Amino acid sequence: MLYDFFIKHPVFTFEEFNAFHANKKTCGRRAAESLLAYYNKAGKIQRLKRGLFAVVPPGENAAQFTPDPFLVAGRMSKDAVLVHHTALEFHGRAYSVFNHFTYQTSFAVRPLVWRNVRFNTVPVPAQLQRKKQVYFGVTTAERNGMEVKVTSLERTFVDVLDCPRYSGSWEEIWRSLESVEFFDLEQVLKYLKILSNATTAAKAGFFLEQNKDRLMVSDKYLASLQKLCPKQPHYLNRKKRNGRLSNKWKLIIPDEILNQQWKEIS
Repeated sequence: MLYDFFIKHPVFTFEEFNAFHANKKTCGRRAAESLLAYYNKAGKIQRLKRGLFAVVPPGENAAQFTPDPFLVAGRMSKDAVLVHHTALEFHGRAYSVFNHFTYQTSFAVRPLVWRNVRFNTVPVPAQLQRKKQVYFGVTTAERNGMEVKVTSLERTFVDVLDCPRYSGSWEEIWRSLESVEFFDLEQVLKYLKILSNATTAAKAGFFLEQNKDRLMVSDKYLASLQKLCPKQPHYLNRKKRNGRLSNKWKLIIPDEILNQQWKEIS
């Protein structure tokens, strides 16, 4: 029954619906399209974009209902993976709630805005493609009865430091990461080696040193991170070319981050 499909698929693609519908007596692409058009007009489902739909729960007004944004982001493309701040939110570790969601994909997908919620793509890091490690640190999780792919906390930790523009201010990033109680540090190190970005390794080392006791980071581990750091000083924040040099990490760190100035006004 279609009712069962809608219950199990609060957000679904045309391909998923067509595969289910193909088992019925009245099958075929046109028949599936006609059914979806009928349910959309009746307010039972929403057409979010071409090939992507959301089920409107009984009693909800279709014109006002907003589907689960994590499920929408996870169905925006066949290979969608929730990343960066969206992954932090999914894991319950984001300091703030954003109204935009990011997902990794190798396909060209247009941005989507739905009920003032924006869905944007993030390219797969070049090194992951080159080394055929696109799904390193990607896990499958359950959300409202559906599976979504999301980066692990270890990969997310490195990703937000590597490309901070997707996760808001440095205060947002630092406060979010400080809410994580545990990292598999070997996975962090392995991912940093795959990315091969000396500045990112230095950022990770600096953060972990700041949280050394809380996260139980050994001196031996920090020494292994130092080997991945740049030989010459790099800026932690390229937009703010000031701050103090950490000789250990070869990183020029803005006072805002070094002293966590946001705590002074919170």
